[in-house]
Amino acid sequence: MATQLARRHTVAGRATPDLFEHGYCILPNLVPADLVAALEADLVPVLDRALFCRGDFYGERTKRIGSLLTRSPHAAAFIQHPRILEFAERALGPWCDTIQLNLTQAIELHPGAPRQLPHRDQDMWQASKGETEYLLNVMWPFTPYTEANGATLIYPRSHGAEALAEDDPGIPVAIDLEPGSALLFLGSTLHGAGANRSGSIRRGMIVSYCLGWLKPYENQWLAYPPTVARHFSPELAALVGYQQHRPNLGNYEGRCPSLLLRDRLPERMGAVDALRPDQAELVAAYRRNLDAGAA
Repeated sequence: MATQLARRHTVAGRATPDLFEHGYCILPNLVPADLVAALEADLVPVLDRALFCRGDFYGERTKRIGSLLTRSPHAAAFIQHPRILEFAERALGPWCDTIQLNLTQAIELHPGAPRQLPHRDQDMWQASKGETEYLLNVMWPFTPYTEANGATLIYPRSHGAEALAEDDPGIPVAIDLEPGSALLFLGSTLHGAGANRSGSIRRGMIVSYCLGWLKPYENQWLAYPPTVARHFSPELAALVGYQQHRPNLGNYEGRCPSLLLRDRLPERMGAVDALRPDQAELVAAYRRNLDAGAA
């Protein structure tokens, strides 16, 4: 059964290899249940007022809301959880200088919601697949996730190069999950929400992290403009995009966009190189050759 496979994958010390071997892993009891309840309490009134989604992919028996850092002071503890960030850095670090927040989204799956189309979140970007990992997803349940109420369906070992395979991906695993635990899965892993055949709402939050040079799913600078982000910690502000990605990506007037979080901008600014070491050496060598020729 699905739950047996999921529990086997949470054996202590095996979570990290399982993420890369199976395309997903579960981290049990990662945050206290009362912290989950506090976050849920902040978000439920917003979800109650939200309209149901339109379209078969989002799900017309589903509600979704974003910008969660502005909706609850408790959201940051999940988004910046040290173990989660460690996984994100390990999964994405080989392909980027910095990681960034891709989205925060609270989700309600209402009774009668059909099974979602199996998909890979990496397909939102039209780039080469099979080697690079573009994002890491983290599912945080607010209510228990069960096969009956539409628990996330994961296709084990469907990630990485297998994303290019034309073979049948096999039978998905419905991930039973309790509040306080987290489900992690790679952007190349085939997955989708199950059907909610119960009489209750399945409620939770998805947080994802992506390569720092990608256009994120949720426009972080609109979700958290400078007037909002200046109240974040420097680390959180950097995670939502107020940092440069070498070489010079995401700059403001040629400078790190964290400048915008100051009370006052400098009266005059000049662009400053933000290069990778190999690029800095290339430029330096070129300058040395020019200087030698001039001499």
